[in-house]
Amino acid sequence: MATTITRAAPAPPGHEARRHAWRLLAAAALGVPFWFLTAIQMPYGYVREGGYWFVTGDPLVALVALAALARRRRHPLPTALVAVAAAAVSVLATGAAFLALTSIAAHRRSVWTGSVMATYLLAAQGAMGLYPVRGEPPSPWLALLLSALSAGIAVAVGLAIGSRRAEVRSLWERAVSAEREQSARAAHARSQERTRIAREMHDVLGHRISRVALHAGVLDHRGDLTPEENRMLVRSILDSSHQALEELRDVLGVLRSEPERPEPPQPSMELIPDLVAEAHAAGLDVTYTGTVRHDPPDPIGRTCYRVAQEGLSNAAKHAAGSRVRITVEGAPGDGLRVTVRNSPAPAPRGTALPSSGYGLLGLTERVTLAGGELHHRPTSDGGHLLTARLPWPDHRGKRA
Repeated sequence: MATTITRAAPAPPGHEARRHAWRLLAAAALGVPFWFLTAIQMPYGYVREGGYWFVTGDPLVALVALAALARRRRHPLPTALVAVAAAAVSVLATGAAFLALTSIAAHRRSVWTGSVMATYLLAAQGAMGLYPVRGEPPSPWLALLLSALSAGIAVAVGLAIGSRRAEVRSLWERAVSAEREQSARAAHARSQERTRIAREMHDVLGHRISRVALHAGVLDHRGDLTPEENRMLVRSILDSSHQALEELRDVLGVLRSEPERPEPPQPSMELIPDLVAEAHAAGLDVTYTGTVRHDPPDPIGRTCYRVAQEGLSNAAKHAAGSRVRITVEGAPGDGLRVTVRNSPAPAPRGTALPSSGYGLLGLTERVTLAGGELHHRPTSDGGHLLTARLPWPDHRGKRA
């Protein structure tokens, strides 16, 4: 049974918007501790004595940085540079700078990551002298070390996120590719199954229906038949119709996969004399000559039977009253040759029997699948010649 890969539904627009909003809120929350830590270290009365930038400009720049990050999907590098540069004049924008560096590292582009990281370190150094602090200011080397450590953490988190996205994207592409291949295989299997069903229906029913049509045509055009001959033709039509219905029921039972109905036995080369006897009883002048040594493999014997059956059906449809000669010869190692030759019809038929046009086409496919070749052509006297060559390897020496 075919397995269908179900694609995951994309996230709703509202859910994606909430995810972006949570990231921006997290970036804003990350900058708040740095802002309060800076406020604690300021001299008393700094804001009242003119340091209004800390409570007005600093939050405003942080908001601008967060607003720029909201468009980082469309313009990743410019928005990241703006957010990181804003940290040089705004302590509250530190969280936005950290998110910008993480986001640009997730793209896994070394040039982008290096440029944003350098801007991040320069902005961190610039922010050291932005506000005065009580006591001795920290060492510039210690500040640089802490900035590099935070930048390394941001880059590591971004690379992990980027690797996870690439893995998910690869799995998604492989799932889509597998689903596409599975659909192609299913379509090919359906096409093959339709071809097999059409070939089986033609092989099983075409011969029987041709006999029914042939006998019915004789009854319609022959007015000089005796009552006994009429009864024989009607009985033959009745028998052929019953056999066609039985064979149709067997084929439909197999197609429906009914567990209680076994698959009907397949014909073999040994049944060709019975096929010839039925055609002879139907009024065809048929002669069969078989010079086959040993029994061929089942697929080869079944194909041989189908070739003889198709040749008789075509002779009954298109050359009623002609002489048909069937010859089967071959041996292990030499292959199997099937020949069906019919002479021209003695007189043109008043009403042509319907033809599907796929009999020889399906037979060619069947013979090709068996590894053989099929040829058919009109003969010089107006008849028709059908020849099939089938491989028959000799495995007796290998078994010995």
